[in-house]
Amino acid sequence: MGKYFGTDGFRGEAGVKITAEHAFKVGRILGWYYGDRLGGKCRAVIGKDTRLSSYMLEYSLAAGLTSSGADAYIMHVTTTPSVSYITRCDGFDCGIMVSASHNPYYDNGIKLMNSSGEKMEDEVISIVERYLDGDFSVFGGRDIPFAAGNAVGRTVDYVSGRNRYIGHLISLATCSYKGLRVGLDGANGSAFNIARSVFDALGAKTFIIGDAPDGTNVNDGVGSTRIKSLQNLVKQYSLDVGFAFDGDADRCIAVDERGVEVNGDGELFVLANYLLSRGELANSNAVCTVMSNGGLVASLKPRGINFFISDVGDKNVCDLMNKTGSVLGGESSGHIVFSKYETTGDGLVTAIIIMEAIAEGKCTLSRLMKDFKTLPQISTSVPVTDKIAAMSGIDGLVKNLTEKLSVRLIVRPSGTERVIRIMAEGESEESCALACKIVQSKILQNSN
Repeated sequence: MGKYFGTDGFRGEAGVKITAEHAFKVGRILGWYYGDRLGGKCRAVIGKDTRLSSYMLEYSLAAGLTSSGADAYIMHVTTTPSVSYITRCDGFDCGIMVSASHNPYYDNGIKLMNSSGEKMEDEVISIVERYLDGDFSVFGGRDIPFAAGNAVGRTVDYVSGRNRYIGHLISLATCSYKGLRVGLDGANGSAFNIARSVFDALGAKTFIIGDAPDGTNVNDGVGSTRIKSLQNLVKQYSLDVGFAFDGDADRCIAVDERGVEVNGDGELFVLANYLLSRGELANSNAVCTVMSNGGLVASLKPRGINFFISDVGDKNVCDLMNKTGSVLGGESSGHIVFSKYETTGDGLVTAIIIMEAIAEGKCTLSRLMKDFKTLPQISTSVPVTDKIAAMSGIDGLVKNLTEKLSVRLIVRPSGTERVIRIMAEGESEESCALACKIVQSKILQNSN
């Protein structure tokens, strides 16, 4: 993990850990790097979510790019997957998304993508980080020269890219959703308008919450990490299904017609079965992570579906999908990747394919989940100031508890927040709870 760019971009409190100056420098180095490598003008596309600070970072990035001679195409408020899609399909050299995903509004972040719409290569990230630290050795020990005259880049309003992405989503559906009542939770973020446009166009009767962003309410009581609001909506209006997205809409968590949450593991169960029934699950393989419930693998094994298990992070999921030739992969958090359609997780694509399974099967989501049996599992997060200090002695404790309590125990620092994540899975809820309690106590002890 880099100094600035963690598992999901450069993220932190806007104006404190990630500033307009940081964004300007990121734009400067990317404009220079791709222009120099190509021997011409770099073309970069930028999207942002609804956070108050997203405007500051967006225009700082554009200023950095254009001052290095690059052209910056601005998609305005849009989703991370749409930036990935447009970067790949419209031939951009790189894509940039301004978002802190599921974090609160006062945080923000910068996600970088290569020309394939995938997370940018580590060697390029390393150059960006070195430049942020004032290391000019990669370009002869002097700072990047500013473009002048007709070499200065320009900004281009590129809302047409977002509209083309909406058309792409609509084209994925093979069924009409007429007669289906669908709840949508836009998290007051990137999906607040796009989700409704897509589902209305496909014929569904939509009920939406989290669609009134004001710059400070993204993920505030709504979205994929705060599912209660959507559950209440589904039950209140007797809806057929509900979908909640996070701030930049690369995650989706579903709610069935009873108001029961279906997390990423449940979604993978439904989607793997659906793709298998259509003959579209290549080699009957899929990918999940070490945090996925063991019941997912056990429930699908009798159907001949094999899961490869990756480390946490959608980049790791995508890498393992490529290595194993899998077309489906994802995380329990709701990051689901369909390699046929996208090179990254896309919450809206996830929702559409689940809708296809419901519409084609003429059944409820709970029916599609009928044979999914989970193992007792507890997950919790412990806020910390120093993640390195908090993890002192944890490995030995994990090994000891795994043997004594017969649990599968994973403890890891979050790559996006100042928390330590704990997951315990075992034969009983009690043993899982005890393991989590003991580890949490150790972490808090280390933090004091």
